Amino acid sequence: MNTNPQKSKPDRIGTIDVIGQDPKTGEVVLVMNQPDEWASSDEQLLSLQERFNAYVSFLLDGELTESHPELAGKRARIEVRCAHMPDTRALELLGLIHDHLAFQEIKVEVVARNEQSNDEIRMTNVEGMSKSE
Repeated sequence: MNTNPQKSKPDRIGTIDVIGQDPKTGEVVLVMNQPDEWASSDEQLLSLQERFNAYVSFLLDGELTESHPELAGKRARIEVRCAHMPDTRALELLGLIHDHLAFQEIKVEVVARNEQSNDEIRMTNVEGMSKSE
């Protein structure tokens, strides 16, 4: 994937961590890094929701086209890259976000590290959160 790292702010809510294009699918990929453990706190879940709002706004309000005209008109995917498997409350929120963004034709994928094997678990059906093949 071609990537363009973005500078991050301490609060990270208005920050797109990485913008790239998946050469296999042609999709624009916005990467949201989640390095912290999931605490199920209301504050953490609100922050996650606010970050998604910023990513979706970037896609739908023309900011992507303005800053990266070469990516205009391409299908989009938001990829949440987690250092730890999301907990139950985070999975529920991610499932709701997944379903809501499907209406906007924006895909959501969660990529989590398996802490024992250090393998990646890629989840494309966030509602069921099953390991993708």
